[in-house]
Amino acid sequence: MLRLSKKADYALMAVRHLALKSGPSSASAREIAEQYDIPIELMAKVLQRLVRAGLLISTQGTRGGYTLSRPPVAISVVDVIQAIDGPVAITACSSEKNDCEQYSKCSIRDPLWQIRERIAATLGTVTIAEMAAKSDAAHVPVAHAAVIRR
Repeated sequence: MLRLSKKADYALMAVRHLALKSGPSSASAREIAEQYDIPIELMAKVLQRLVRAGLLISTQGTRGGYTLSRPPVAISVVDVIQAIDGPVAITACSSEKNDCEQYSKCSIRDPLWQIRERIAATLGTVTIAEMAAKSDAAHVPVAHAAVIRR
């Protein structure tokens, strides 16, 4: 089953939270963590990964915090997931590694890689702006509705 890690789920929640803030205002790791009942240390690590991936900007100081590095419409769900979990994968093998005993005889590897590419492409069409536009009434992160947790 294709699953997001908790960190990827939290990253999507944080990025959506930042997209919902009006204007260029920032949010601290503590603010985001408290809003969603996530341990502050874990949220800080997730946010730092998003900074390293170029999706967020971190500003130090009393008025510091995290902001999106570009408009929410220019950040896709797959951008966030790959920043945290790496490339989308549905098989144990990947195109870069062929250390599986069945690699040369595998009859489903290529079709599964094509499916993986389609999944990644589909996730690439959903923007953070779209996620932010969805109603918060159900209080269920979009990641939960689309993909089961790891």
